Amino acid sequence: MHLLGITVALGLLGGIWAQLNVLRPECDSPEAEEAALVAQDYLNAQHTHGYKYALNRIEEIKIYTVPDGNNTHVLEIELLETDCHVLDPTPVANCTVRPKHLTAIEGDCDVVLKKVAGVLTVTAFKCKTEESREDVCLGCATLLPLNHTQGLNFVQASLTKLNNVTQNLTYALLEVGRMSTQVVAGGRKYITEFVIIEASCVNDTCVPLNDTTAARGICTSEGINDPSVNCKMFSTMMPIVDANTTGPALPPQVHVHLGSVSHKHGFGHHKLTAHHNPHTSGYLSAESAESAEVVPVVPALTIPAAEPANASPPAGDSSSDASASMEVPITVVKREAPIVASASAAQKDNVAPVQVCPGRIRFF
Repeated sequence: MHLLGITVALGLLGGIWAQLNVLRPECDSPEAEEAALVAQDYLNAQHTHGYKYALNRIEEIKIYTVPDGNNTHVLEIELLETDCHVLDPTPVANCTVRPKHLTAIEGDCDVVLKKVAGVLTVTAFKCKTEESREDVCLGCATLLPLNHTQGLNFVQASLTKLNNVTQNLTYALLEVGRMSTQVVAGGRKYITEFVIIEASCVNDTCVPLNDTTAARGICTSEGINDPSVNCKMFSTMMPIVDANTTGPALPPQVHVHLGSVSHKHGFGHHKLTAHHNPHTSGYLSAESAESAEVVPVVPALTIPAAEPANASPPAGDSSSDASASMEVPITVVKREAPIVASASAAQKDNVAPVQVCPGRIRFF
């Protein structure tokens, strides 16, 4: 009977493992790169404030395979903020990653993608965004909170100066992108980036045009008292093209700040969208933006201990001692080893028997 119980239990486990196969390709493999770039573009599309982010490194990838071929990819990726605003139609591949001495912003994201009929689609994600604390530059400009009073006053002075030199067109403030300060000879210099939008003015009252056709642009300004302002209009840049269509796409929807330029939060940067459906995916945890993957757990089966063929039971409670020494459940539920049937099967599926992760660093 004991032998029959072991046979049945192992048969059930075999059926479970057949349904739950975890592959771990190399983090720099074409398959991982494809999934990471899909995740990057999706996250940028969900990011409605601040700047676009570029893929810096693939930290880990797992592929949960099922018999119907609709596999699930779970990635951990690192992103870096670029100098392209989310309204900027420039492709993220052509954007410049903000260097460390200008206070780089890092985004760490866990992303779940479903592959159906060869097409990858993001189903869930969670992200954590923070300033890079490496290689702090003494004497360099430091970020200010986006609700910093003096910084916002400098932005408003910059906007006023811009409107004083434009003809037949008035701009309103759409969003403050970044503000920083640096102590130089002569005092404290402010360096700001802000997005402007065409406004409709009646007498002395101007209201931002809440219209997708309204002119938009990004301005940089710096100075101690009198700001030096330089602006680029998005309409003069590369046209917005949706990769899934053949025609132009509408720009991302960004909230228009009416009247006040103040921000409620005191962060020095715009954060990536924190999460989307992490609890419904079954692979992510919604409690924290830290990596906390929750994978489907194979149920541990209680397998009766088989009596030794040529040994008599010791004195005392023999059943208790046998159960205590039985290690089969521990062996069969171990999860973290890569599941590769054989070397030939690994070559066929282009999956390395030993995962090479994390992947290469693209910027720093």
